[in-house]
Amino acid sequence: MEEKKRLTRSNDGMIGGVCAGLAEYLGIDPTVVRVAWVLMVFFAGFGILLYIILWLIMPKQQIG
Repeated sequence: MEEKKRLTRSNDGMIGGVCAGLAEYLGIDPTVVRVAWVLMVFFAGFGILLYIILWLIMPKQQIG
């Protein structure tokens, strides 16, 4: 049976693992997600708040 993908914070993250977790879920390079996040912070202004919210609600990735 195929395991269902779950959106979790990565253990390999730089700060909270949110961007790395999103990248793993989407199957892309974490650097792309981080650059997009930085652009969203500077141009849209809500990136920091969204990051904190996701950090609080996304479960930590289980090892094993």
